[in-house]
Amino acid sequence: MDISFSSNKRKQYIEDMKNSSLDLLIIGGGVTGAGILLDATTRGMKAGVLEMQDFAGGTSSRSTKLVHGGLRYLKQFEVGLVAEVGKERAIVYENAPHVTTPEWMLLPFYKEGTFGKFSTSIGLKVYDFLAGVKRKERRSMLTKEETMKREPLLKSKDLLGGGYYVEYKTDDARLTLEIMKEAAARGGKAVNYIKVVDFIYDQGGKLLGVKAEDTITGETHEIYAKKIVNAAGPWVDQLRDIDKSKKGKRIHHTKGIHLVIDQERFPLHQAVYFDTPDGRMVFAIPRDGKTYVGTTDTDYKGDLKNPRITHDDVNYVINAINFMFPEVKMTEADIESSWSGLRPLIHEEGKDPSEISRKDEVFFSPSGLITIAGGKLTGYRKMGEKVADIVAGQLEKEVGIKYDTSNTKHLVLSGGNVGGSSHFPEFIREKIAEGLNLGLSQEDAEQLVKKYGSNVDRLFEIIRDGKKEAELNDLPVNVYATLVYAMDEEMATTPADYFIRRTSAMYFDIAYVRQWKEKAIAFMAKHLNWTPEQTQEHTEELERQMSYSTQAV
Repeated sequence: MDISFSSNKRKQYIEDMKNSSLDLLIIGGGVTGAGILLDATTRGMKAGVLEMQDFAGGTSSRSTKLVHGGLRYLKQFEVGLVAEVGKERAIVYENAPHVTTPEWMLLPFYKEGTFGKFSTSIGLKVYDFLAGVKRKERRSMLTKEETMKREPLLKSKDLLGGGYYVEYKTDDARLTLEIMKEAAARGGKAVNYIKVVDFIYDQGGKLLGVKAEDTITGETHEIYAKKIVNAAGPWVDQLRDIDKSKKGKRIHHTKGIHLVIDQERFPLHQAVYFDTPDGRMVFAIPRDGKTYVGTTDTDYKGDLKNPRITHDDVNYVINAINFMFPEVKMTEADIESSWSGLRPLIHEEGKDPSEISRKDEVFFSPSGLITIAGGKLTGYRKMGEKVADIVAGQLEKEVGIKYDTSNTKHLVLSGGNVGGSSHFPEFIREKIAEGLNLGLSQEDAEQLVKKYGSNVDRLFEIIRDGKKEAELNDLPVNVYATLVYAMDEEMATTPADYFIRRTSAMYFDIAYVRQWKEKAIAFMAKHLNWTPEQTQEHTEELERQMSYSTQAV
């Protein structure tokens, strides 16, 4: 299967969309847009995605990085949501074991806390039932001593015990990319850095297409499609404004932040989900030698593209850490990096941000624009199925084309051909051995296999063929291979794409960014034929993103 998805072919992909009489055009290249593209493409629709930033550049790279079952929604009696996203976790895991990993989560309960022993036990039991949790992953209840043994850093005062249950850890940006790449391999079209600036209508006011600006070249294009879906996340209302159809329900933006601390400073053994003094819930999760903690949930009305982290945000999370892990004595100076993301929720009058439903909704405009808003990372496949069902139904009615029903439930994503989740550990061992034969260290080989899954074969090929070029560019072969792969197979167009969304280094290995940024920029400039002005622009953007990640405002 050809999985080429290259930055150097962006222009060709745009021309393909302009010339292919699309059945469906999706605006927004986050996880929702990617899910719709995959579902539509596998049914035989000619479909394309336009993303104004990088793929997953908005909400889909700034989540808590969990494909989780929504335990907190039981408190709001959103039984249907828990049942749906809970079952979806296992599907995502099976289809992409390399970007999704089961993670045992500890939920401690205290004398005056939100959760009591009885309510936690019942809640987790109901959760297991609704989410269809596998027998070996069902919850267990722990005594105070067992809870402290699992995580010795926990506050022991007033601790009564804990619930122990499974969540699924993910790399949200890479999950989005693997969905997008799978869709592209099956004939879907997708281009980043192309912004829809206007809609094109017929004389009766019905949608025919879009005007879109390529923000890399400055060119404007007209792209036509039988159906247009607005899946732009935080920006859906801006597109509804252009379409003059923003009536009734609207988007309510809330902001969440996460702080990253080195594990030497915060040696958390175990992922913990805990309530804060104001009753909100926070995750603390060990990952790749770091511990990250979040999220806040506050109303947001600022810049949608770069939501900044404030000192109040930082203080809230630090206070939450020190409340639950008093021996750690965390300070702002301990923070290595951070990220901030927006949740585009459906506004509900009189509700606090953390009380607003995470359910997705579809809105229909008189022009024919279909908008999907709300929803969760975990539910991307069902949202894709729902929207593709709507589009297929409309196309059958209007032009007489009948499409297949959704078949993504057991569709392995790009990189997921590892023999299923049960065979992934064996796959990792085999591929590490191949990496060692190529001259990689155990650590570097393991990192590549775990991050890229079955696509690691392509990275090994790049290493085999490119040792001389890597040397000429003064790059270690593993860094060289991930750069080439990012540009040629994952449409990385800027250094920020590579360091933030292709590798997560900006969040979990800021030292890697500092060490390789200059050589990576020089190599990308050569590989993608940047002008000196473009190189300067991309360098400044990377520096700006680094400052956002490491400083509060």
